[in-house]
Amino acid sequence: MIGDIILIVAAIGIALVTLNPRLLRSAMWRATVTPLASIIGSGFLVAGPILGHAAGHWAFLGMAGLCAVSWVFGLAIRENIRRAEPMLADNESNIVDWMDWAASLALAFAYFVSVAYYLDLLSAFALKGLGIVDADIGRILTTAIIATLGVLGLFGGLRWLEHVELGSVGVKLALIGGIIAALLWTDASHLAAGTLDLTKTANVDGFESVRILLGLVILVQGFETSRYLGDSYDRETRVRTMRNAQLIAFGIYIAFIGLLTPWLDGRLPPQGGETHIIELLRPVGAFIPAFVIGAALMSQLSAAVADMNGGSGLLHGAAPKRVPVGIAYVVCAVASIAIVWSTDIFGVIVWASKAFVLYYGIQAVTAITVEIVARDTTRWGRVALFTAAALLAVAVLILGKSAEG
Repeated sequence: MIGDIILIVAAIGIALVTLNPRLLRSAMWRATVTPLASIIGSGFLVAGPILGHAAGHWAFLGMAGLCAVSWVFGLAIRENIRRAEPMLADNESNIVDWMDWAASLALAFAYFVSVAYYLDLLSAFALKGLGIVDADIGRILTTAIIATLGVLGLFGGLRWLEHVELGSVGVKLALIGGIIAALLWTDASHLAAGTLDLTKTANVDGFESVRILLGLVILVQGFETSRYLGDSYDRETRVRTMRNAQLIAFGIYIAFIGLLTPWLDGRLPPQGGETHIIELLRPVGAFIPAFVIGAALMSQLSAAVADMNGGSGLLHGAAPKRVPVGIAYVVCAVASIAIVWSTDIFGVIVWASKAFVLYYGIQAVTAITVEIVARDTTRWGRVALFTAAALLAVAVLILGKSAEG
């Protein structure tokens, strides 16, 4: 009962801040929301059960490691905003131009996979709200949603859906804040009573845990969108707001996983594993299922629309022979549907992680190339860091695996 009161009061209090008209009109906040919406979207919903399965009571360290990895990749992208973009604008280097083209194609493919990921989760949580846990029914619903978005995109009717993002992020942050506040109260109560269990163990061995963690980069993906907001914001604004979005998301993730750890059971049920977070959180409050499902539905559709727009736009611009925008939406829809039917949600998570890491690896190599082209001998430390990032991307591509693989 007290947990439910805290849940609701905290959510309302946070909503009063995140939906404040003055904040919504702030250019800095608007530039922060775009990457933030992706980073704390779907990952928030599936991170707990998978990390509990892979790392047990060390789940929060696994989450912190993923945040550190994404921070290094973010450094490379921020470096490219500052240094590669002027080169691209002035056509200073054919090598940098080519790397940017390759990165655009890689990101387009990553968006195709992420559309499947977001909408697979949306279907799973929507069906869970109706008491249905069936992978095939979920795939049929996901296919129907993707096909509808593809048709809307073909006829130019999809762009208006982007405008729901700003409000939906505010609501989503309020729902997540309420859940974290209720978890904090529940953990504190159990700690005071001496019943807080911090001894959960992983269900896989050390190397398998590392491989699963490497396949979870998608959980902290999304910050790269700042790289493509140049028409709306200057370079320093994009650099600063990308950094802010990552720091906000890291704080939310690590706090949530840390507080959730005592409730992790290490299980990933063969049916409904992607929605297992609802079962884990039921002891916290009676309203938890509604809050979690609300957060899922609030985030998944807008994130999928944003990525379908992004992927189609990149394909349109990066293809050797320019693909009409409407056809690019259809290509995105067909590719996403094929991915939905080719594997389960945990397989899609790894596919998406590897697709984005391919893009991040190219960005890291681009940052190295910029330093070499600029011949700045004072920045070899950065070259070493970005080389490590590129090697890490290779490791994810080779070793990352599904939690149920």
